[in-house]
Amino acid sequence: MKDSIMHLVRSNIATLEPYQSARRIGGNGHTWLNANECPISSPFTTNITSFNRYPESQPKNLISSYANYVHLANNQILATRGADEGIELLIKAFCDPGEDSIICCPPTYDMYAINASILNVQVKEIPTLKETWKIDLENIQRNLNKVKLIYICNPNNPTGNLISKKDIINLLKITLGLTLVVIDEAYIEFSSKYSMVNFLQYYPHLIILRTLSKAFSLAGIRCGFTLANKEIISILNKVISPYPISTIVADIATQALSEIAIKKMKSRVLKLNCNRDWLIDELKKISLVKKIFNSHANYILVKFHMYKKIFQKLWEKGIILRNQHHKINLKKCLRISIGSDSECLRLIEEIKILSNI
Repeated sequence: MKDSIMHLVRSNIATLEPYQSARRIGGNGHTWLNANECPISSPFTTNITSFNRYPESQPKNLISSYANYVHLANNQILATRGADEGIELLIKAFCDPGEDSIICCPPTYDMYAINASILNVQVKEIPTLKETWKIDLENIQRNLNKVKLIYICNPNNPTGNLISKKDIINLLKITLGLTLVVIDEAYIEFSSKYSMVNFLQYYPHLIILRTLSKAFSLAGIRCGFTLANKEIISILNKVISPYPISTIVADIATQALSEIAIKKMKSRVLKLNCNRDWLIDELKKISLVKKIFNSHANYILVKFHMYKKIFQKLWEKGIILRNQHHKINLKKCLRISIGSDSECLRLIEEIKILSNI
């Protein structure tokens, strides 16, 4: 039976390595520091009791609320199932399978390349410059033939660094009229002054991805946004599914964008940034730590001596980190999400124990 089905599968799907999400990887943990989630929950309630009608395709109150938050017009906003759906929609809308390409700059978020591979779109990987993590503008410019989309994560996941505005503007200048530039700002609230939202008015080929999963502490509802000029949003509305945002998601997300909720979000960001700084200071004192990379997000990338042992021993104790050793230029690196006070303290205590074994 299996053989009779497998020959029907598209060849690129048969050989595809799926994205290893934090939950797919698993672990029997109680200290989850592997998915860049917010450890501080954001409780909401809903008065919605009727679910027999389909929701609005693009809920007006939600769109208006997010437009107000980012100071854009409503027609510049598309609500999606997390920023992940925005990544996929752009490739669907702009790339001809088997003909066009995207550029991504590893080490970075895997879903840019995986979505392209699923849709039979070529991936041109142009690595960032080792350990400075700057984008390689010269190499990108040499490889723009048949490229429709360039994905840049800022702050970058998993390295935590910022791509300078100067480099992004230079990238926008060399790609004007040639390709679209997508800046994934999933973590931008942790370094909000570096957002490129204000540049949408100057560069018609700039697209920005956002999410409520990180700073807004709403990873469980899967709500994100694509920000762009109205022509691009209109095109994406052609390919998005009919009802991407459920009634409850729209209600909770709209609540999260109220003035009071945004103030609470900013308070959480300040707390997590403080925890990040404390965690870095404590890790610097531990002999097993080889290098800590600068971070502007809610996670840090750390190079360890005996990284395998550390990862496994912490895993066995229910402290789940993210192994990045397999990625380009990230040998012996683990990514650590910033947890609560108690989670950060326990992590340091356990690593100190391992350093004395």
